[in-house]
Amino acid sequence: MESTDAKDLLKKVRQIEIKTKALSHQIFAGEYHSAFKGRGMAFSEVREYRYGDDVRNMDWNVTARLRAPYVKVFEEERELTVVLLIDVSRSGLFGTVSRTKRGLITEIAAVLSFSAILNNDKVGALFFSDRVEEFIPPKKGRSHLLRIIRELIELKPTSDGTDIGAALRFLANAMKKKCTAFLLSDMLDAGPGCSPRYEEALKVASSRHDLSVIKVYDPREQSIPNVGLVHVKDSESGKSAWVNTASRKTRESYAEWFAAISAAETGIFRKYKIDSVDIATSDDYVKRLMMFFKTK
Repeated sequence: MESTDAKDLLKKVRQIEIKTKALSHQIFAGEYHSAFKGRGMAFSEVREYRYGDDVRNMDWNVTARLRAPYVKVFEEERELTVVLLIDVSRSGLFGTVSRTKRGLITEIAAVLSFSAILNNDKVGALFFSDRVEEFIPPKKGRSHLLRIIRELIELKPTSDGTDIGAALRFLANAMKKKCTAFLLSDMLDAGPGCSPRYEEALKVASSRHDLSVIKVYDPREQSIPNVGLVHVKDSESGKSAWVNTASRKTRESYAEWFAAISAAETGIFRKYKIDSVDIATSDDYVKRLMMFFKTK
């Protein structure tokens, strides 16, 4: 007999599978395919130069050896390797609308996983907090996909904090060949002056892989409402304090802090030419993802 916990888990896995598989079939498979297929080119052969060939593809070694112009011929890489970098830090448990940030990340990750499987791609997952909690190497197949979904639902991180740089460095070292990577996180990992702590790691990872960022956030994180004196606690550090939200200065300072972090993120993404999309827990993530794929 299966335990109640096991039955509940299987039920949740099945619910996620039914919902996200339908979305992947009906909506994302085509958008995903057009956005990422063919972005990688693999060397196929060399042949003699023909009028109109791109001189940047000249194979100078073969040309010198045979004393005739030869060019390299490339073909689209039909099979992709997709890796999902999934933030499981404690800040993901926050949510004031219909779901938490972690819940939204779970659904988006499942949709991307099904889209990869439908296109016969390999998919893997890297779960991280302020350390790499678990790495599931890329593979194909439904059973492998369901393993990822099970971990999305039940994984309990050993740490509460966030270190995006650690996840990106792991990706750069673990995946020797270029892959398509999605970083799913609230991106709340700033240092002094609101500067992202992960910039150097992001730079290296994006130079080796086709990296996209899917940032999730809750609308309430953008500003503090005027509800008087409240007791707040940082879910990751455990620090707590009393905050007077009736103070206009306090509310404005917080809003400026959040805006500064967001602006710093955007600046770094532009600097390293990284595609990104912001999705709120109140958003229709289907529409947001479709728009994102169409602009890639």
